[in-house]
Amino acid sequence: MRLMLSATLMVAAVTVGGMGAAHAQLTPPSTAGAKPKTVTTVPIRPALQKPEDTANAMAQAERLALQSDLAWVGEYNGAITGDLSERMVNAIKEFQKNRGGKPTGVLNPQERGALADTARRKQESVGWRIVTEPATGARLGIPTKLVPQLTSDASGAKWTSPTGTVQVLLARRKEASPTTAKLAEQEKKEPAGRTIDYTVVKPDFFVLSGMQGLKKFYLRGTLKGDEVRILTILYDQAMQTTVEPVVIAMSSAFNAFPSGVQAGPPPRKTVEYATGVVVSDDGAIITDRVATSDCIALTIPGYGNADRVADDKDHDLALLRIYGAHGLKPLNIAGQATQTALDVTGIADPQNQGGGAAASSVKASVAQLGGGDQALSPPPALGFSGAAALDGGGKFAGIALLKPVIVAGPANAAPPAQAALVPADTVRNFLKAHGVNATGESADAKSAVVRVICVRK
Repeated sequence: MRLMLSATLMVAAVTVGGMGAAHAQLTPPSTAGAKPKTVTTVPIRPALQKPEDTANAMAQAERLALQSDLAWVGEYNGAITGDLSERMVNAIKEFQKNRGGKPTGVLNPQERGALADTARRKQESVGWRIVTEPATGARLGIPTKLVPQLTSDASGAKWTSPTGTVQVLLARRKEASPTTAKLAEQEKKEPAGRTIDYTVVKPDFFVLSGMQGLKKFYLRGTLKGDEVRILTILYDQAMQTTVEPVVIAMSSAFNAFPSGVQAGPPPRKTVEYATGVVVSDDGAIITDRVATSDCIALTIPGYGNADRVADDKDHDLALLRIYGAHGLKPLNIAGQATQTALDVTGIADPQNQGGGAAASSVKASVAQLGGGDQALSPPPALGFSGAAALDGGGKFAGIALLKPVIVAGPANAAPPAQAALVPADTVRNFLKAHGVNATGESADAKSAVVRVICVRK
């Protein structure tokens, strides 16, 4: 329990027998009839009288905790910086009034304890957790009970409630010579139709809030060099009472560029999930080279361990083999796709589907087919690297790969593709060079894809 204001506690004059003066007569029973002794107690004057004096005497960490707790109980709606402000003192007074106390602006230990307990219960009610987002390395607070569903890719992450009434989005991108003022103006206009009722622009961050369609939104953006990271919280107006205290806490907890996090792609996970495409009935599987590198174990659920027998560093393809498998349904990779609108079929990371392992398809497109790796947009979810891409006619277009976003690099350089398509001809040539006779006849991509699990040290 965090306690404060011990310096402000005053020992009042002791009173006995209803006497209210500072001089009280103490008459022990054992000396009845004797002349009573008079003991004078001198009140100890508080060293600090004003709220601002009390707050300034507190440690920075305690002021931060106090502001955070006041925000969680819905009394404080300013930035949680630990700095003294009139808003903070007024928030204390409101909390005291709501509890039936005297609004002094200085909390006594009992009031401070009640505030801390109330804030803790509020945090527990929404499942408050501080998390590190893998693709960016950013740290942020997430109300996991409000937004339990997570989807993510190389460009960031999205947490949502089951009905979409609350959404939390973390995005990253690169821009040439960004400034917070320029970024704030861009975000005011995107998406179209935003109305802004609050704006703060500082050299290293900016904040916007207002309406986006029928939802309220709060946005906090920051930058480092040419890397931009933006946290956006969207919520229905009916959720305002529940969400607004959480919004303030999330803004305060958002650390877009934690110290010690190196610029560059995120490190490979200890356990990484990818998708493989079965291309022959004797157990040949094509998948992502990077997602299956440095593994101490490679597993295909339902079929056991797999061996990585070949790779193509130029196109980030890997060839796996499983042995003794039955009932495989290799995908037909013959023919030539003629459309740029594609169905990408893979198996998303378990975290993105509540621990499940179902195959699913998402829409994506490329600028053109053939002639080297192509950018794929929008990038599919984590776990889809190695997924099969087919055009609208069911023709094999290639293998989809997720590419980690590089943070470091020249400001004016074109950012790397967040997802790429390795064209069908490149895939077929790779397989042919390693003796794989891809004779699959199935056009059902969902029956031909498998989950690939890489375990690293």
